[in-house]
Amino acid sequence: MNDLSRRASLPPDAALPSARARAARSGPFGVLDVGSSKIVCLIGRVENDGTLRVLGFGWQKGRGIRGAGITDLDEAERAVRAAVGQAEDMADTSLRAVTVNLSAGQPESRLFNLQWPVGGRAVGEEDLRRVVREGRARAASEGRTTIHVLPLAFSVDDTAGVADPRGLFCETLTARLHVIDAAASGVRNLGACINRCDLDIGECVSAPFAAGLATLVDDERELGATVIDMGAGTTGMAVFSEGQLLHTAMLALGGQHVTNDIARLLSTTVAHAERLKTLYGNAQPSPDDEREMLAVPLVGEEDHQIAKVPRSMVVSIIRPRLEETFELVRERLETSGFARAAGARVVLTGGASQLAGAREMAARILGRQVRIGRPAGLRGLPDAATGPGFATSAGLLAWAAGEGRSLHDLALEAEPAKGWLRRLVAILKGRG
Repeated sequence: MNDLSRRASLPPDAALPSARARAARSGPFGVLDVGSSKIVCLIGRVENDGTLRVLGFGWQKGRGIRGAGITDLDEAERAVRAAVGQAEDMADTSLRAVTVNLSAGQPESRLFNLQWPVGGRAVGEEDLRRVVREGRARAASEGRTTIHVLPLAFSVDDTAGVADPRGLFCETLTARLHVIDAAASGVRNLGACINRCDLDIGECVSAPFAAGLATLVDDERELGATVIDMGAGTTGMAVFSEGQLLHTAMLALGGQHVTNDIARLLSTTVAHAERLKTLYGNAQPSPDDEREMLAVPLVGEEDHQIAKVPRSMVVSIIRPRLEETFELVRERLETSGFARAAGARVVLTGGASQLAGAREMAARILGRQVRIGRPAGLRGLPDAATGPGFATSAGLLAWAAGEGRSLHDLALEAEPAKGWLRRLVAILKGRG
């Protein structure tokens, strides 16, 4: 493993590359997927033909993290260092900054309509930067940190539906902005963990947004689809339509809750409950469930006593928790106002989506066509990392390479030195 402690930190003015540089860079660059069950580091670059290649891959069991939030800095630091070191060794490179997913801090999604006076001249790049900065300022609230300010569409005077208003003359420029923010404490704890590993945070990216970038095809993004990213500690959802991310939400339910239910109700260890879920779990009952008996070692028994339970009992524990999850997703989708824009497609991804019967249950409860989403379009991704559980990791790499950005050739943050990420890095390093 590389000696991470000997990495030099980026100077303040170099910590965050501009959007223009990101869209054009060829790498190598790194991303870090920090989850409750696993921590994944990918290092990639953009090839001459425009495809994205994975150069390094590191994976560690998640430690010190619960519900996507940091609960033990020391344990989380060790896991992150190990994953990053594995990827660096494989790629034969050393990372100074990473793009990180964000699931902690109760992320919330809001839309803003903002008007900006132009005065009859042509709209310029600085107008767009000012609109984004103004949207960030209006969205700011006590104890919350803005993660994304995504321009969805513009209007020039009475002409709506403008994707890129640069060069058009108008009196007033109107922008529809999608803002995603999160509790500042959750973001700061994540930043503290990454900083202790001698890394800077290049960007934070909404986890379900990243999962959508990795799993949706172009037609789904355009016609409307909902991504449900079923992780161990949380379930994220993201609504895409007309090529844009319109809404995100996060539920504090995941695959680990199913495992804990099995362990508690069958009085067995968490490790064996996970094994039962993986090998025998199903969200849909079958006629053979009553006849198939499963061995369950009882927790705390000195003589290693083993009970026998029918498979139907495991199914009866799994089923209500998954029903609760999908019913909450349906409720969030309906109350968001984007149920119609979301179209008829749902893409399930994340490690917990692989539970047998989950797709059929989602289709029944959500009343939509459902498929399982896996990372696509990445060359060099190890076979072990091509399943739904690695969708967020792959999406982070795609975002770092420039995919999914509005006006990707324009550096919308014209004053990055005033950005929250720079302030966070400075505070953590004792410079603030």
